Amino acid sequence: MTVKEQLLEKFQKRTAKVVVLGLGYVGLPLATVFAEAGFQVTGVDPIAEKVEKIRRGESYVLDVPSETVAALVKAGKLDATTDFSVCREADAVSICVPTPLRKTGDPDLSYIVSATDGLAPYVHPGMVVVLESSTYPGTTREMVLPRLTGASNLKAGEDIFIAFSPERVDPGRKDWTTKNTPKVVGGITENCSDVAAAWYAQALDTVVRVSSTEVAELAKLLENTFRMINIGLVNELAIMCDRLGVDVWEVIDAAATKPFGFMKFTPGPGLGGHCIPIDPLYLSWKMKALNYNARFIELASEINTNMPRFAVGKVQDALNDRGKPVKGSKILVLGVAYKPDIDDMRESPALDVIHLLQQKGAEVRYHDPYIPHFQHDGWEMRSEPDLMDAVRWADAVVIVTNHKVYDYPAILDAAQLIVDTRNALGAAGKNHPRVVRL
Repeated sequence: MTVKEQLLEKFQKRTAKVVVLGLGYVGLPLATVFAEAGFQVTGVDPIAEKVEKIRRGESYVLDVPSETVAALVKAGKLDATTDFSVCREADAVSICVPTPLRKTGDPDLSYIVSATDGLAPYVHPGMVVVLESSTYPGTTREMVLPRLTGASNLKAGEDIFIAFSPERVDPGRKDWTTKNTPKVVGGITENCSDVAAAWYAQALDTVVRVSSTEVAELAKLLENTFRMINIGLVNELAIMCDRLGVDVWEVIDAAATKPFGFMKFTPGPGLGGHCIPIDPLYLSWKMKALNYNARFIELASEINTNMPRFAVGKVQDALNDRGKPVKGSKILVLGVAYKPDIDDMRESPALDVIHLLQQKGAEVRYHDPYIPHFQHDGWEMRSEPDLMDAVRWADAVVIVTNHKVYDYPAILDAAQLIVDTRNALGAAGKNHPRVVRL
């Protein structure tokens, strides 16, 4: 039997040992899916607190119930550690680490470097390694491949199998999960694609093979660039409608009645999450290295980045119309998660909104049932313990994240002024004397 055939047989028999590097919003759901499929899975994460929670059967990711983790740990299918040496016995390794941007806008691949360097001493023949972290085209071939094969002299496609498969996690979503969302897979070689696709097919419903790692990497960036540019378009539309005195929400709803050729996107106070604000800029950065300016991406990014300031301008104007300056006003921000009904604050526009209001001298508090407290760049805030008391306290309530659990009619009744950046109040907020909409 060839090395490839031996590995494929292990997948079919569910005897392959799986290691997931990085146990965050991507890694933990992936680890549980493979464990539920019958594989023995070990997660590796540098944060000891996460490891301890997993071992106690506790989940810290909203999409993964603690009951699931506890059952898998008890059955001996899921474990966690901070020690990379577990990779010595691994047959399949998935790298699910963060890929943020530096403050200069350049890709920060330090987590990928750290993960691959930690794995490198333990690579061996008969191992498949798949990078899932969003990144620019060429990362797997230019960065991961040499780090895993350089010192070991293993040959990709014969001894070791290396591929890229972009994560497609949408936190809080119930209809599309890690298991049933189609999985794109592209390998360094055809054999690499064969092995990686066969591995994922044991646990996931649909695997979509592409011809190379670069195609898989770029497909992920296209998905999120499409969303980022279209959100930038409706955000600019909101600014234009504001100057025209036209209701942007009514315009969008009217356009959305067209049954073909139109996809509905909605404006807001800015972009959040890991993917949409960041992934397109990986592509833009890569293209600059090739002397090409990705103009659509740069323009959309400029518009989206300025939306928190536009939202704060609406608050300032609304207070001014009522004879109040922002300085000294009491402002309650409703929702600091980057999207509704989740506990994820990554790149949340609420952070910029709060900071800008504080810079203008406002006394800012927030309420979010999913995020009781947070720390960011040296400052810390805690959610108000009583929502309605906080609403009555505020000179202005700013709806930044439209969580479904909020009783919006009650909030509307109690608030002195509401600036609704998400159209959370719907028809009740339209033309209401105490409501200003984006």
